Amino acid sequence: MRRQNTPLASCIVLILVSSAATCDDLGDSGNKELNGLNISVAGAWTGSEQKNFQKVLDNFNDKTGAKAYFVSTGNNVSPVVGRKIETGNAPDVALLPQLSVLEQFADNGWLEPLSATARAAVNDNYANVWREYGSRHGTLYGVYFKVAHKSTVWYSPETFARAGAWRPSTFEEMLSAGQAMSDSGLDAFAIAGKDGWTLTDWFENVYLSQAGPEKYDALAAHELKWTDPSIVDALAELGKLFNKKHLIAGGPDGALNIDFPGSVKKVFGPKPEAGMVYEGDFVAGVAQGQYDKSMGKDADFFPFPAAKGGAVPVISGGDAAVVLKDGRNAAAGMKLVEYLATPEAAAVWAKLGGFLSPNKQLSIHTYNKITTRAMADSLVNADDRVRFDMSDQAPASFGGTDGASEWKILQDFLRDPSDPKATAMKLEDAAANAYRN
Repeated sequence: MRRQNTPLASCIVLILVSSAATCDDLGDSGNKELNGLNISVAGAWTGSEQKNFQKVLDNFNDKTGAKAYFVSTGNNVSPVVGRKIETGNAPDVALLPQLSVLEQFADNGWLEPLSATARAAVNDNYANVWREYGSRHGTLYGVYFKVAHKSTVWYSPETFARAGAWRPSTFEEMLSAGQAMSDSGLDAFAIAGKDGWTLTDWFENVYLSQAGPEKYDALAAHELKWTDPSIVDALAELGKLFNKKHLIAGGPDGALNIDFPGSVKKVFGPKPEAGMVYEGDFVAGVAQGQYDKSMGKDADFFPFPAAKGGAVPVISGGDAAVVLKDGRNAAAGMKLVEYLATPEAAAVWAKLGGFLSPNKQLSIHTYNKITTRAMADSLVNADDRVRFDMSDQAPASFGGTDGASEWKILQDFLRDPSDPKATAMKLEDAAANAYRN
């Protein structure tokens, strides 16, 4: 969703910060060494996400005496924060939603390597894969605070029961459940084809399941060409759904006019038109917040099913908290990032809902919904099998541009899935150009 850009406020250094003290030291001793110190935090969140994260910051402020506050950049985190850095008005901490942006900022020399305290917390509280995704060339820069589980398919238990459908464990079974849904008079899948990023997620889940983590990593780094037979096979598997036009709400042309919120509405809105919608855990927020659906009763999910004999995929994405070298209070910002690496910080938001953490030390019982607990359990137990959203690892010109490159090519494939090999060739041409630049 697009967000309004908000100018970043300036910060005032009021006192010096001792780099030796940890947040726990400050809270336990009552000696609030950050007292009155402003810490600016920039990120994409707006609305309820912004309000809930401010409550996390408020807890940090209560412990340390700091005045940490959040400023939304809208979706354009990279260019907005980049301009602020270049004009000498850098925030102290930024929450970066794309792995490629973290790598770009690190290569530009804009990030402060994490402190020993933060590194120890990440080592103790996170699976190795999250340390790797927060690092660049072996140096740890980011703590993943809030993440998404992007391997969930959402449905209405009532419509499933009415159609005699069942929770599938394989891709083929999901298509069969979709046929049962269609036979009952309801379209099977609401696909948000207008938002090309949803189609990259469809492909990534099928590919991770079929090809496995090693090839997924190689493709994400473009060490494997998109013309590899494994990509063609995954496109052909995805094409089994796209070819069944009667299972898609509105058919392919209709799907290409449906955005993500619209796809959720088709399943959970006042007049349901489809039985299932694939996307991440954030589907629950729309179903509950806009349509007052009770999680576990009116809306539920099953894991994205295994494709063609592969394993059940677990794909995630998330926001990494980093410290900007040029922030006016970078030392205090580091204290905040140390805090964000703790289960205490994650628990504040987990109790409010609309949040998932990869922190292994956070009890799943902290989450306020049974469905959220199930997603958190799936995410954490996947351990190092979790893979980061591939398009968020790619150059934005390939994997993150509306109406261009991967988004556009997969939209064309949704419209006509008859030639997976030709689609793979187009993807390789676009990727080669983007990675070369």
